[in-house]
Amino acid sequence: MRETVGERIFRVIVLVGLTVFVAVPLWVMVTTSMKPLGDVQSGFSWFPTTITFEPFIEMWSTVPLAKYFVNSLIVTSVATLFSVAVATLAAYAVSRWRFRGRGPFMTTVLSTQMFPGVLFLLPLYLIFVNIDATFGIPLVGTRIGLIITYLTFSLPFAIWMLVGYFDGIPRELDQAGKVDGAGNLTILLRIILPAARPGIVAVAIYAFMTAWGEVLFASVLTTEDTRTLAVGLRQYATQTNVYWNQVLAASLAVSIPVVVGFLMMQKNFVAGLTAGAVK
Repeated sequence: MRETVGERIFRVIVLVGLTVFVAVPLWVMVTTSMKPLGDVQSGFSWFPTTITFEPFIEMWSTVPLAKYFVNSLIVTSVATLFSVAVATLAAYAVSRWRFRGRGPFMTTVLSTQMFPGVLFLLPLYLIFVNIDATFGIPLVGTRIGLIITYLTFSLPFAIWMLVGYFDGIPRELDQAGKVDGAGNLTILLRIILPAARPGIVAVAIYAFMTAWGEVLFASVLTTEDTRTLAVGLRQYATQTNVYWNQVLAASLAVSIPVVVGFLMMQKNFVAGLTAGAVK
């Protein structure tokens, strides 16, 4: 099907509009982060009159950004690893076996995505408090509690998407592995997982991005020692001043891991989402 002149013009207009929509806020963020605080507070300008890199240096001392970065990296990485591992095992079982309750299980998994996260904030908090009071396991204000919380959000979508991806892998591969004497776990690790790498990468990126930028639960379930980046950025606003240039400089710095990871895994991410959406 050949593209008409009208369709080409429409495509160009849409792409230019989307580019401007994305590029303008990014330009403002970059230019503002390289302005002195006095220039930022004096008024808005598209181009900085004075360029300085002091905000990128001062942002580490104004707020304990390094500690927040380590907390976010640990919580996000562990939550992503557990999400991928649990979702892989659950999706493989749902995809390869027909058991009683399979349909209701998938319906329940998918229906959890219909509710806003704020509905789960108070129940999770009360559950964590009761666990601490009953078993002496502190979950509020700890990294473990935040990891469990992020796991509950990323698992349903991860399972649903991997089930669709595993369904697209021929079952003859499983049968061939069983003929060679391989067990179910060996088939999963050595045959299915290499074939499902795009889907697993897509799940990992989704879980990482969900946990990395989460604010609501991190603001309630963390303390000063376990605070993450998304919450720690608010400390650049004090009672007397708001360090806008440092806020934007820190925002650029904390966005680098997500952007780099997404660009490195972009092909696998798109392939995984496409395969999971078809099934």
